Amino acid sequence: SGLIGRSWAMVFAAGGFKVKLYDIAQQQLTNALENIRKQMKEMEKSGFLKGALSAEQQLALISVCTDLKAAVEGATFIQECTPENLELKKKIFSQLDLIVGDNVILSSSTSCLLPSKLFTGLKHVKQCIVSHPVNPPYFVPLVEIVPHPETDPSTTERTYALMKKIGQSPVKLNREIEGFVLNRLQYAVISEAWRLVGEGVISPTDLDLVMSDGLGMRYAFIGPLETMHLNAEGVSNYCERYAEGMRLVLNTFGPVPEFSGETVQKVNQALSEKIPVVPKVLDARRKWRDECLTGLAKLKTQMKSD
Repeated sequence: SGLIGRSWAMVFAAGGFKVKLYDIAQQQLTNALENIRKQMKEMEKSGFLKGALSAEQQLALISVCTDLKAAVEGATFIQECTPENLELKKKIFSQLDLIVGDNVILSSSTSCLLPSKLFTGLKHVKQCIVSHPVNPPYFVPLVEIVPHPETDPSTTERTYALMKKIGQSPVKLNREIEGFVLNRLQYAVISEAWRLVGEGVISPTDLDLVMSDGLGMRYAFIGPLETMHLNAEGVSNYCERYAEGMRLVLNTFGPVPEFSGETVQKVNQALSEKIPVVPKVLDARRKWRDECLTGLAKLKTQMKSD
């Protein structure tokens, strides 16, 4: 019932589904419900609440439970949201494996643990899948669906259909790969950003501006491959024009950074001046970020319907 679990509960309730939020501590669940209620009420007031139901109707769909067996009784889909710890996740899935039937889907929110490490050896491995959300899932709709080598294709299809039904944007990976796709792309950007700042080419503040007021503007609506397509007379023409230049630049990229030493201090100082590392300030900035994401999501929905 942490940040990701609460966000998932809100997403499923917005889609009209009954949700049981499980945790080992009752106080955690009480805090989670209070947090969900506060968020839903605020979003209803500002017109950003997802789904066709009112905040009260959605809240009525969410109940809490400290007993795992009772929590999953009658469930058709179980989304695990424990901390990113392989042994802890394996423990939870081995417990679930003993109590679920043959129709329920066992899904993990993991951002980097491979399905083969999480699910191998489970009796219900064919029903297991990773559904990796983007933090926070309520505001960013992408979900990466990653199968275990033994996952039944129907599990993938049912998970994909469910994510579409609740208003998320699912993508299917045909096989597992370290970091899945989102983090591989994200780490590639972070890696080059780190090198550019570390080598003194650009300041940390200006580096972020290159993304937020440059690449990020179009990447909010189209991806890198469509960008290529539109920036020339199709992808083939783009490659004819720019392949040599791209290879020239890519060959100058350095090794994977260590993410330590002077560059950490430089980046941390710049970011801390802009956003001091104080819980109140960080929370306010996160709230601002989520409001921006909500506004952007609303704009994108309007544009699709137009």
